[in-house]
Amino acid sequence: MNQIALHHKKAVVTGGARGIGRAIAERLLDSGATVALWDVDPGALQTAASDLADRGTVHTVPVDLASPESVESAAEATAAALGGIDILVNNAGITGGNAKTWEIAPADWQRVLAINLNGPYYCCRSVVPHMLKGGYGRIVNIASIAGKEGNPNAAHYSASKAGVIALTKSLGKELATSNITVNAVTPAVIATDILLQMQQSHIDYMLSKIPMGRFGRKEEAAALVAWLCSEECSFSTGAVFDLSGGRATY
Repeated sequence: MNQIALHHKKAVVTGGARGIGRAIAERLLDSGATVALWDVDPGALQTAASDLADRGTVHTVPVDLASPESVESAAEATAAALGGIDILVNNAGITGGNAKTWEIAPADWQRVLAINLNGPYYCCRSVVPHMLKGGYGRIVNIASIAGKEGNPNAAHYSASKAGVIALTKSLGKELATSNITVNAVTPAVIATDILLQMQQSHIDYMLSKIPMGRFGRKEEAAALVAWLCSEECSFSTGAVFDLSGGRATY
């Protein structure tokens, strides 16, 4: 494993109790960062904190990303506990199941956008002022190849991730002279428990689109995110980094 220098950096990882978020937290801790895990599941947070304790300093905050008040409270509590926030990884997301666009229930559509798009907006809204105060920041938004190509039977998920890409580009431009970078990662499918939310036919479809013939590994996602969180990543902002096994065509 290549060593990324994140010593003395204070990081927030949303959805950090499991899956890609957990892997990202592990990589950031191994690189020297202090990590705050934000997740909606208090039990999973407690388990993750216990498992990761030997890697470094772990702080946990239960948070509902669909609630701006909950996110604001989490940001204030985290900044107070850690002495600021230098890194934000907006990783948390849901698929919302699979259906034709006209068959998606409005409540399912709204829930996916509430978590996948509104959540990163609320997090950026609450965390950026702390970064501006500290004069430094790295924001990494986990989008999806679906946000670039539009997966059939997943319009709500695809639309939410397309929104994350646009949010990344807009915020990156707004903060371009503030020593705060904002970048997005667009994975194809990464093998995690999120596959349990999908129909097998949809999983098979997505695998068929990947030229490497396999799903990505969460450790591969964590490696890219760790570099994007580092001081070395200093001239990329508002950018989109593919992690698709060759699927991406632009």
